[in-house]
Amino acid sequence: MNSKLRTGIGVDAHQFGDSGPLALAGLVWPETKKLVGHSDGDVVAHTICDAVLSACQLGDVGSFFGVDKPEMAGASGVVMISAVRDFVIARGFAINNVAVQIVSNSPNVSSRRDEAQDVLTKALGAPVSIAGTTSDAMGFTGRGEGVYAIATALVQIP
Repeated sequence: MNSKLRTGIGVDAHQFGDSGPLALAGLVWPETKKLVGHSDGDVVAHTICDAVLSACQLGDVGSFFGVDKPEMAGASGVVMISAVRDFVIARGFAINNVAVQIVSNSPNVSSRRDEAQDVLTKALGAPVSIAGTTSDAMGFTGRGEGVYAIATALVQIP
């Protein structure tokens, strides 16, 4: 066992709003309603940030980009990921990879998986894999009210 490796978990959920295109997994999905949030509402980006910060024991996305930070209003999830990457690297951590599971009826994540993985990998500076699923019509995602995501990160500690 390599004691220099650590895992972290991130979870986020947002409800759909009334207008505007969806920001999800670093991409714009014009056919789907926007998620409500202080930033762009990108639950995938938020889970990536939380998973990486958790693995490094450096807080969570709310402590960095919370509603008490007006300059983050409408901020892009990709910008948030890049900021977290720079923050953890400056403290000696190396990000090995992140895996994300998206739970939603819409959009169909598999239709743009490669594009999303490329954008997120570039922002994070480490491989990001994306998988999508539905909740078989159960709960708020099953009723089409929002999107839920969970991520795991593997980092190398200094």
